[in-house]
Amino acid sequence: MASSRLDPFAPEGVRFRPVSLELIKVRLAAVAFFLLCSAAVAIVLFFLLPHKWVGLLLIVVAVVIVLWLLWLIPRQVRAMGWAVTGTDLQIRKGIMFKSLTVVPLGRLQYVDVEEGPVARHFGIAQVKLHTASANTDAELPGIPREQAAQLREQIAELAESNLEGI
Repeated sequence: MASSRLDPFAPEGVRFRPVSLELIKVRLAAVAFFLLCSAAVAIVLFFLLPHKWVGLLLIVVAVVIVLWLLWLIPRQVRAMGWAVTGTDLQIRKGIMFKSLTVVPLGRLQYVDVEEGPVARHFGIAQVKLHTASANTDAELPGIPREQAAQLREQIAELAESNLEGI
């Protein structure tokens, strides 16, 4: 009989590695961009509209959203992890709404490594896995650039050795 203490998000014998904490900075940069755009719109509306409270309300809403994201983003990034087993890549995410994505390496078609300008500045990349089924495609953000290249090579080698026939 199976134990009632089994955690579906922490498989036995699998050690998850955390993503880089630099991902927090990248995501906060996106929040800063959102705040600047929202502030610009709110300031324009504040001066154009006859009712000044609309502009002030937009500023308050933007500030509340930003404060919530400043609290949420670090927690989300710290909850992310990944592990490569002999046959699959497992990606764990989430605090309140958890998910564990298991990508079978034998079904892998190709692996992408991507980085945008902000991520490049912080030295991180995103690894994207594409399989025969679109439902099992996965993204792994926040991997240090050198480690992403090594992970791509490791996954490609494991995928080749685990090829599954159709």
